[in-house]
Amino acid sequence: MLIDFFYTLKGAGLPVSVTEYLTLLRALDKRVIGHSMDDFYFLSRSCMVKDERFYDTFDRVFGAYFKGIEDLAGLMVEKEIPAEWLQSEGGLMLTDEEKAAIEKMGGWEKLMEEFRKRLEEQDERHEGGNKWIGTGGTSPFGADGYNPEGIRVGQAGSRNRSAVKVWDKREFRNLDDSVELGTRNIKVALKRLREFVREGSELELDLDDTIRSTARNAGYLDIKMVPERHNRVKVLLFFDVGGSMDEHVRTCEELFSAARTEFKHMEYFYFHNFIYESVWKDNHRRHTDRMSMWEVLRTYGSDYKVIIVGDATMSPYEILYAGGSIEHMNEEPGAVWLQRLRDHFDDVIWLNPEPEKRWEYTPSLQIARELMEDHMYPLTIEGLTRGMKALRG
Repeated sequence: MLIDFFYTLKGAGLPVSVTEYLTLLRALDKRVIGHSMDDFYFLSRSCMVKDERFYDTFDRVFGAYFKGIEDLAGLMVEKEIPAEWLQSEGGLMLTDEEKAAIEKMGGWEKLMEEFRKRLEEQDERHEGGNKWIGTGGTSPFGADGYNPEGIRVGQAGSRNRSAVKVWDKREFRNLDDSVELGTRNIKVALKRLREFVREGSELELDLDDTIRSTARNAGYLDIKMVPERHNRVKVLLFFDVGGSMDEHVRTCEELFSAARTEFKHMEYFYFHNFIYESVWKDNHRRHTDRMSMWEVLRTYGSDYKVIIVGDATMSPYEILYAGGSIEHMNEEPGAVWLQRLRDHFDDVIWLNPEPEKRWEYTPSLQIARELMEDHMYPLTIEGLTRGMKALRG
């Protein structure tokens, strides 16, 4: 089974060698880890991946290849867990009429107040109910059920996109800047933002002027030099990652890859759902290595062109309320931080990968669009063209 895993990694483009594969086998033979799949993941990644650029590709291959295997004992006996064992027993199926009959808790403050009460009072597992933290019911708190406005606890991913907050530690992956674009149109659209100027010492041959000057000089070579042309546009990118943005990873990776090529002066950060008091550069260390937005505003001058990339699909509380973030208790609303960012930088746009025809049906998107004063554009070639024009002023 491990030899097939080795070839799967190679087929995905990872530069793994037989030597690295044998190193992994020796480590397993020496029993440097137990039967934990988490331990095996870190061991195999350490042995097989020598460049952190390939971590994301490795994670995707590992997750797909070993799906359903819970420990190394299961791996060694070639045993896979049947798919039906992994399906939630508490999945809830409701008709549209039944869904409409379920009432919301009554606002952000009421929701958080009731959640704190449940945490204090509950002392056992519940399933299929409408009050306690559990599974497969209509309670606002839990997993694999339904409620139009609740807190998701202990669920692998979104089902109805109605959770106001997620009470779990979530892991996101970095965008891959080595993605080969299926089209050059994104690069062409981004080129509209570039502005070249001549600056610095005379380092570049001016061929046209050299020919003219040589001709005027009776054929004697008269070399003319000019300062090098530099792209002086500076770009700051903010990428929304995780959650509903997982559907748009490929498009965002194409944009990221193109931007890295087109802009010499480019910096980027990640956020989840909305920009708050801090952002991060590496999704693997986002819980421990963050940069405050105050530091971002102090570090990057107002002449940076700012591009926010996200679907703006979330609970409106995440934008308008202190404590509304789906992942942490933010002291100030996201709307406040977006306004500070727009006040500091001269040119800011928002690129949205969601189809423009859906925008009017998402309340949070409409709020974000209003805060951006309509400087939100679809992540399409036409939208990119309009966005680059807006950034040029």
